[in-house]
Amino acid sequence: MTVSDMDRAVEFYSALTFQKISDAEVLGDEFEHLEGVFGARMRIVRMRLGNEILELTQYLAPPGRPVPVDSRSNDLWFQHIAIVVRDMDQAFERLRALKVQFVSTAPQTLPPSIKAAAGIRAFYFRDPDQHNLEIIYFPPGKGDPRWQEKSDKLFLGIDHTAIGISDTDASLKFYRDLLGLRKAGESENFGTEQEHLNQVFGAHLHITGMRSDAGPGIEFLEYLTPRDGRSRPADTHANDIVHWQTTILTNDVDLLAKKLREVHMRFVSPGVVIMQDKAGFSKGALVSDPDGHDVLLIQK
Repeated sequence: MTVSDMDRAVEFYSALTFQKISDAEVLGDEFEHLEGVFGARMRIVRMRLGNEILELTQYLAPPGRPVPVDSRSNDLWFQHIAIVVRDMDQAFERLRALKVQFVSTAPQTLPPSIKAAAGIRAFYFRDPDQHNLEIIYFPPGKGDPRWQEKSDKLFLGIDHTAIGISDTDASLKFYRDLLGLRKAGESENFGTEQEHLNQVFGAHLHITGMRSDAGPGIEFLEYLTPRDGRSRPADTHANDIVHWQTTILTNDVDLLAKKLREVHMRFVSPGVVIMQDKAGFSKGALVSDPDGHDVLLIQK
């Protein structure tokens, strides 16, 4: 995600027990082309929680725009990461002590009527840049079995990133048929608990979980009601604070880019970009999904 103040962001995520594992400034033609931002100079900090990594990017030049102040959970630029917690009540009290901005009214327990998600507890909040985040608790029998392992840690890792979408079939064609992820599950979520979790009156969602062989999942959030979520502005760029990009590792980024070109998917980068050592990967391409969420395809 793009942040406006790296030191503030690192302090915030450190309070959620993320550990900083790298901190570098980068610039040059390859980064400008990859991210579609001319004259870019970026500070990139990678932070680990459990087995997962969150990458924070501050554009030292040129700075972008803040997140729209009236953003809602059903807007199509919505994206969050779901941070798994061992104990929801303790985690909520930790967030209260940090004085985070609430999105949800309070932690919500999804009811038995939503069979696939029954007993899951969740809470939405925001970081200092207004990015949406979720803490989530999986009861026994729900979620990845590793979230049930004994641990003295309160914040365990990142289960998935969730994205607002307009059409599940279109997103499946992109993430499943083109990128090769598999559908791991789906549910239809509605009721007062879902409304107060998302802070959207009348929220009724079709949720689809996508997985690869390793790493966090990608969760589609299609609002069946209300249908008034706004599209991502066409002039959004990677230096705007609303920007997220989900990194997908592939063995052949050229072949994957060719497939995407053939079906006229939108590329942010001009194509596959050869990267220098500081990037941590040899080749990359930034592409947009059907709703404008950016996906960074990389090859080691």
